[in-house]
Amino acid sequence: MHLVAMVFAIFAALLHVFIFYMESISWTSEKTRSTFGMSEEAAENTKEMAFNQGFYNLFLAIEVIAGVGLYLAGAQGVGLALMLFGTGSMLAAALLLFITSPDKRSAAIKQGTLPLIAVITLILTVVLY
Repeated sequence: MHLVAMVFAIFAALLHVFIFYMESISWTSEKTRSTFGMSEEAAENTKEMAFNQGFYNLFLAIEVIAGVGLYLAGAQGVGLALMLFGTGSMLAAALLLFITSPDKRSAAIKQGTLPLIAVITLILTVVLY
C-alpha cells in the first residue's frame, strides 16, 4: 500500500509540474490557450497572474516529491506529512475550482483525481499499517 500511495502522489506531482509548465512557460502559446479556452488577448492580459499561479503548482509538486524522498530515506512521519499536505492542497484547489467555476468542472476533475487517489491511499497506509 505504501508504494501505491507514493506512486499516486508522484503522478499528482508530475501533473502539477505540467500545469506549472502551461501556466508559467507556455501560457500564451496556441496549444495552451486552446487548452484553457482563451483568446490571445486574454492570455496576454493574464500572463503575470498565470506565471505566479504556475509556481504555486510547482511548489506543491516539489513538496510531494520531497515527501516521497524523505519517506524512502527513513523519515516516514515527515515524508508522509509532506505528501499528505501537498496532495491535500492539490485536492483542495481542485475542489475550489469545481465549486466556484461550473464551466471548469471538467478541468477540476482532471486536476483533482490523482491527488484524491493519493490522499485516500496515503490515509489508508496510515490506518492499515
